[in-house]
Amino acid sequence: MTEAELEAQFIAKLQDLKYSYRPDIRTRAALEGNFRQKFDELNRVTLTDGEFARLLEGITTPDTFEVSKTLRGRHTLFRDDGTPLDYTLVNVRDWCRNTFEVVNQLRINTHSSHHRYDVLLLLNGVPVVQIELKKRDVSPQVAMRQIVDYKNDPGNGYGNSLLGFVQLFVISNGGSTHYFANNRQAHFSFNADERYLPLYQWADQDNRKITDLNHFADHFLAKCTLAEMISRYMVLLETEGRLMMMRPYQIYAVKAIVGSIAQGAGNGYIWHTTGSGKTLTSFKASTLLKDNDGIDKCVFVVDRKDLDRQTREEFNRFQPGSVEENANTGKLVRRLLSTDKADKVIVTTIQKLGLALSGGGKAEYQGQLEPLRDKRVVFIFDECHRSQFGENHQAIKRFFPNSQLFGFTGTPIFDQNARSIQVKGKEASFQTTEDIFQRQLHAYTINHAIEDGNVLKFHVDYYKPEVEDAGDGEGQSGVGQTRTGPPPKPAVVAKILQKHGAATAGRRFNALLATASIDDAIQYYDLFAQLQAERQTEDPDFRPLNVTAVFSPPAYVNAEARQIQEDLAQERLDNLENPEAKKQALERIIGDYNARYGTNHSISEFDAYAQDVQGRIKSQQWPARDVPQAQKLDLVIVVDMLLTGFDSKYLNTLYVDKNLRHHGLIQALSRTNRILNATKPYGNILDFRGQQDAVDEAIAMFSSGGDAERSREIWLVEEAPTVIEKLQKAVEKVTRFMELHDLPPTPDQVHNLRGDTERVQFIKFFKDVQRYATQLEQYTDLTDEQREEIAQILPLDDLQAFRGAYLETAQKLKAQQDKPGEQEELDALDFELVLFASAIIDYDYIMTLLARSSAQETPEQQRQTRDKLLALIGSDAKFMDEREELREYVHNLPTGVALTEAALWDGYEQFKAKRHTAELHAVAARHGLDAHALQALTDTTLERLIFDSQALGDLLTPLGLGWKARKRKEEELMSDLTPLLRRRAEGRDIAGLGAYDK
Repeated sequence: MTEAELEAQFIAKLQDLKYSYRPDIRTRAALEGNFRQKFDELNRVTLTDGEFARLLEGITTPDTFEVSKTLRGRHTLFRDDGTPLDYTLVNVRDWCRNTFEVVNQLRINTHSSHHRYDVLLLLNGVPVVQIELKKRDVSPQVAMRQIVDYKNDPGNGYGNSLLGFVQLFVISNGGSTHYFANNRQAHFSFNADERYLPLYQWADQDNRKITDLNHFADHFLAKCTLAEMISRYMVLLETEGRLMMMRPYQIYAVKAIVGSIAQGAGNGYIWHTTGSGKTLTSFKASTLLKDNDGIDKCVFVVDRKDLDRQTREEFNRFQPGSVEENANTGKLVRRLLSTDKADKVIVTTIQKLGLALSGGGKAEYQGQLEPLRDKRVVFIFDECHRSQFGENHQAIKRFFPNSQLFGFTGTPIFDQNARSIQVKGKEASFQTTEDIFQRQLHAYTINHAIEDGNVLKFHVDYYKPEVEDAGDGEGQSGVGQTRTGPPPKPAVVAKILQKHGAATAGRRFNALLATASIDDAIQYYDLFAQLQAERQTEDPDFRPLNVTAVFSPPAYVNAEARQIQEDLAQERLDNLENPEAKKQALERIIGDYNARYGTNHSISEFDAYAQDVQGRIKSQQWPARDVPQAQKLDLVIVVDMLLTGFDSKYLNTLYVDKNLRHHGLIQALSRTNRILNATKPYGNILDFRGQQDAVDEAIAMFSSGGDAERSREIWLVEEAPTVIEKLQKAVEKVTRFMELHDLPPTPDQVHNLRGDTERVQFIKFFKDVQRYATQLEQYTDLTDEQREEIAQILPLDDLQAFRGAYLETAQKLKAQQDKPGEQEELDALDFELVLFASAIIDYDYIMTLLARSSAQETPEQQRQTRDKLLALIGSDAKFMDEREELREYVHNLPTGVALTEAALWDGYEQFKAKRHTAELHAVAARHGLDAHALQALTDTTLERLIFDSQALGDLLTPLGLGWKARKRKEEELMSDLTPLLRRRAEGRDIAGLGAYDK
C-alpha cells in the first residue's frame, strides 16, 4: 500500500468516526479562516479583522508548554472599543461538544520552508493531533527524531501559527502505531545519555497492544475519547514546562478509581509494578477527585516520613502548591477540618493519621475531627502492601464509615506471603491485600513492564564459596561442597571489590549492599575501610570505592528517628539492643562522610544526611568534568532503608547478604531495574545467600498467575552461553559482510567500504556486536573459559579498533543525515552512540594517565602509552567531536619531561582556545569577514544554543552584496560554519541551525 492509499484509507476511517473531512483546508489562510469561524461560534462573537489579528498574535508562540496552557484556559481579549471579551479556544466545560475535523496535506509556506503535514485533527479549528504516515518500517525512535527535527526547523509553522497547539504526534505505517506528546526542544535530547523517550503504544485493559492504525483510531481517536485524552490524561508539569501523556495502564487505573467512587462501589487496589509511575497515577486520580463535589476530602497516605516528603515533592512537581507539608499531627487535623479547596487533597503519613484518629495522647484531636465522621472521604494508600495491615486500617473504617479506601502496590500480599515475623518477634497473620481492599481494580505486573520496556530484566549471580577457602577473602563461585549460612564478610568484601567494576560498567553506575542487621552494616563499613586501605598500600594504582552506610538512629535520639523507623522493621528491632554503640557508629560514619564530601551533617538531623546520600547516588548521572568521581558514591550499605521507595536510573547493582522473600525480595531487586539506555541492559544482583529458590518462588508469585517458567524467561536475562553464541553470530555477520565486498574482515578495511549503502549496512551489523559485548561486560558470573571464548570470538584490541572505525563511519553518515533531501535508508538509521561511550575513559583518566606516564616511563614507553590512549579515545563516542583535537594535542606533547595533571589540563585548554581561534579566523579570511564579528556570532550562538539569522545578515552587510550574491555567500559561509558550531556544541541542539544544512 502506498502512503497516499494509506492516508486515504485512514481519512475514511476518521469519517466513519464522525470527523468532518475538510479537503478545502490546505493552506495557512484556510486553516486560520476556519479557526476564526469556530472561535466566533463558540464565543458568540464576530471579531473584526484587527481583533482577530491581535488574537492570533496573542496566542501563537514557539513555546509548546505555554500554548498548551492557553488551549486549556480562559482568557481575555480587549476589543477595538476597549471592552473585554472573555474567551476560550475550545469548549473546556464539555470537550466532547467541540467540532472535530480532519485535514490533510496542509502546507505552511514561509520564506525558508515549504513544509507539508500528512494528517491533522482539528478541535474547534485548533490543530491538536498530527499524524505522520510512513510508507516503510522505520524504528519508532528514528521516526520520532525526524518529526522533532522537522518541527525545529525555522519557519516550519509550529512557532508562528496555529500548528503550535499540536498536543500529540502519531506515527504509523498502518500496522505499527506509536504516539508521543509535543514538547519544548529541551525535552527531546536525542544525543543525550538518557535515551528513554516517552514514546508509547496504546493497549487495552489487559495490556494487549493495539498497533493497527484503524484499531488505534477506534480506541484512541474516537471524538470523545481523544477529547478526554487531551483534557484529562495529559499532565502539564509546571516545574519543568513539560507535557506528559499518561500511559494506557495509568489511565485505566485512574478510570477504575474514579468509576468506583462515582458508583459507590466500595474499596479496591491497583497492582502496578514498582517503577511503573504509580505516583503520577495517584496524582491524577487525586486531582480529578479534587474537582468532584461529591467528595469532601482525598487523603493520600504513605508509610514513612521520607516517602511523605518524596510524594509531596512529586505532586508539587506535577502541579506547584498542590499539597502542603503537615509538619505535625495538629496541622494535619487543621487541614482535615479546612473547607478551603487547597486543603482538599492531603498527603500524610499513616503514623500522623493514626495519631489524629486515636487522639495520640491529645483528646482534643479526636473531638475536633468529629464533624468529619459522616463526610465522604477517599483514602489512597501508597505501597499498601507495607502499612495498611491491622489497627490503622480498622481505625479509619471505624471513624469514617462513609470512606472509600484505594491502595497502590507493586507487590500485593497473597495468602502465600501473608505471614511474617513482626518487629516484636511474634508470629502474626497478615491480612491479604484483597482482604482489606476487597477487589483488584487493575493490574500492570512486572511481566507487562519488562515486555513493554518500562523496566529492565535482572541478571542474578548466585555466589557459592567453597567450604574451607572463604576465610582468605577470596571465596570462588563454582560447584562443589558449599558452606551453609552467611559467607564470611571479608570474602564478601573481597568479591565486591573484584566484581564491582564489571557490575557497574566501570563505575558508570552505583550499588547498594543489603545487610541483615545494623551490626552487620557497621562491620561491613569498617571492613571496606580496612581492606581498601590494605589494597592501596599493596597497589598505589588501586582506586578505592567511595562507601557509606545508611540506617536509622535509635528511637531515643529524637522524634524524627522514631518516625523514620515506623516501617523499618529490622532496624527498629536492632536499635533496641545496645543502642548507644549503634548511635556512636552512625555518628562516626556521618563524620567520615562529612570529611569526604565537605558536608556538615549530624545524627540529630539524620534525615538531611539520608537525603544527601540519596542525592549523591543520583548525581552519578553527571560526567566527571561536572561532578568529579571523588564527589560521587560508589556503594551504600543499607539494612532496610532505600530497599523500598527509592529510585535512581544510575543505580544498577544490588549486593545481597540478607535473607529476602516474596514482596521484600522483589522490592529490593527492583531498586536496580530503572530504564536508562543501552549501556544499562539489566539490573545486576549479586546474591551472597544462595537464594535462588526464593527468587524462583517470588517470580512465580508475582507473575500475575501466568506460567512460572515463561515468567522466568521474561524476568531474567539469558545465560552467558546464550549471549556468547549471539555475539559469535553477530561477528560472523560482520565477517561475511566484509568478505562479500571483497574486503578482509579487519577494522582498517572498514574505511574501504564504498558508498553510503555499504556503510549503513556495516553500522547495522556492528551495532549488534557492540550490544552483546556491552551486555557480557556486565555479567559478573563469567568463568575463565567463557572469558577466553569471548576473546577468541573478537579480541579486545580488534573490538576497540572496530569501535573506532564504527564511530568514524557514523560521524560521516550523521553529517549527511543532518542534511535535507530524500535519503530514506540513511534517515532511518539510529546510530545508538550511547553504546559506544565508556564510563572508564574521561578527561580525568586521560590527564592522569599522561601525567603518570611522563613521570614513570621512558620516552619510548610514553609513545606506546599515548598510542594506546589515542586508540581508546578513538573508540569512545564521547570524544567523537574532539578526537582530532585530542590526537593533535597528545602527539605534540614532549617526551622525557615530567608533566603534572594541572599543567596538562591548562595546556589542553590553551591548545583548544588557540585552535578554535585559528579555525574561526581561517573561516573569516576565506569569506572576507571581520574575525571579531564572526567570533561574537559564534560565542552568542553557543551560549544561547539558538542561531540568529538576523545576526548572520548583519555579519554579511559590510560586504555590500546584492541579494543573489548575498544568498550564495550565506550558503558558502554556513557550509563551513555549521559543522564547526555543531562540533563545539558537544551534542547539544542549536535551534535554527537546521535551515542551513545542505
